[in-house]
Amino acid sequence: MLKRIGVLTSGGDAPGMNAAIRAVVRTAIYHGAEACGIRRGYQGLIEGDVRPLPVESVSGIINRGGTILLTARSQEFMTEDGQRKASDTLARHGIEGLVVIGGDGSYRGAKVLSEKWSVPTIGVPGSIDNDIAGTDCTIGFSTAVNTALDAIDKIRDTAHSHERIFVVEVMGRARGAIALEVGLAGGAEAILIPELPYSIEKVNQKIIAGGQRGKKSCIIVVAEGAARGEQVAAEIEKGTGYQTRVTVLGHVQRGGSPASLDRVLASQLGSAAVNLLMQGQSGKMVGVSGHHVTVNDLEYAWTAPFDTDRRFLDLAEILSI
Repeated sequence: MLKRIGVLTSGGDAPGMNAAIRAVVRTAIYHGAEACGIRRGYQGLIEGDVRPLPVESVSGIINRGGTILLTARSQEFMTEDGQRKASDTLARHGIEGLVVIGGDGSYRGAKVLSEKWSVPTIGVPGSIDNDIAGTDCTIGFSTAVNTALDAIDKIRDTAHSHERIFVVEVMGRARGAIALEVGLAGGAEAILIPELPYSIEKVNQKIIAGGQRGKKSCIIVVAEGAARGEQVAAEIEKGTGYQTRVTVLGHVQRGGSPASLDRVLASQLGSAAVNLLMQGQSGKMVGVSGHHVTVNDLEYAWTAPFDTDRRFLDLAEILSI
């Protein structure tokens, strides 16, 4: 049975990370272990920025966005010397197992600690982009979609009032999950995502056809990994003659109080991660399939193929005529 468990958040922040931290701390204490928080991810681990997390330290954080442990990306951790310093920090503080909350980049670091430095590690998927294989949903995705949807609902009011086209750029590097879901929920006339080819000419034809029926406003949702919003807007305005404006939602999608789905998911997965460590597991990631917690090897997050379900895209196309 482990006596001390560490937890860190790494990479981009996501609503629900605090709920996951809370679950890690309280599950560890439930099992009779102490919990320690590492601030600023792997860089803080290298620098020894470690502090105890008693049960009261996580009171009142389940509803807070961001991460109380802060987060950072660390180039130093990519070196063997940096990894050695991180391993030494864990040994010096008596940390016998580590929970890493983050995306696939964070998981790669956890895999190195597990395999090369014999540190028991478990990954918890925290990413607004929903871009981690091995789980139906990542912590933060639901809240990010709700945040973007609220903005699009407001933008549509203005688009209608001024009879304009609005291009809304949302986050999503190589994956258009946010764009796909928020576009369908927001009634977008077109959704552009990086996983599937698209044609601006077809988008323009759809806008023109709508205009001929009396439709004078449209919302086009673009994932940042597919194209830049300004570029798309310029091509639409040139091709249709309609005034076109751009809104880049940017980092507003990362913040805010987590939705109930993210709080529940984070609580499930944070607790499951500790349970795995207590069972002697390492080099694993937790996720969900349906309502059930799943366990895979860490590398599954970046080696398993992603199959974008284009049924959402097809449905959005049908409903936006």
